Amino acid sequence: MDLVRVGKFIAELRKEQELTQEQLGEKIGVTNKTVSRWENGNYLPPADVLLTMSQLFDVSVNEILSGKRLLAEEYKEAAEINLAHTLKVSSFSLKERIDFYKTKWLKEHISIMVFIGICIIGVALLGIVCKQGWIIFMAILFLLVAHGWRNNTMMTYIENNAYDGSGAR
Repeated sequence: MDLVRVGKFIAELRKEQELTQEQLGEKIGVTNKTVSRWENGNYLPPADVLLTMSQLFDVSVNEILSGKRLLAEEYKEAAEINLAHTLKVSSFSLKERIDFYKTKWLKEHISIMVFIGICIIGVALLGIVCKQGWIIFMAILFLLVAHGWRNNTMMTYIENNAYDGSGAR
């Protein structure tokens, strides 16, 4: 996230509304110096102010954080980048970031996990119906392999996203 770009976009939006920094500050409850700091890229407005500016300027918070108006096809990618950056620089603890990315991974992979689970249950039931112990054993083996796959891929995803590279773990 480029704070200078965000600041320039805030200034552009303010000027489109024909507001001075002081007038914008009055509308959102900050001083003109604070608005100036945002527009110069020194600071990022807090979340509640971003929401207020989003409504005031009729743009999304995502667009403010991207520093430009977004086309529909750019929106999702920009949202992911902005969310990831915000999480990395936020005051969330490492545990909170890990929990967030674990939940996100699970939501993205629920359908494949359900499919694998149904397949394993099907194989186990086949072994029971056919009275073949080796088929039941294969179902248990598939279950262990699937659990290992889920755990490894989820942890890789978490490590790639939750850690900010600072070494703080």
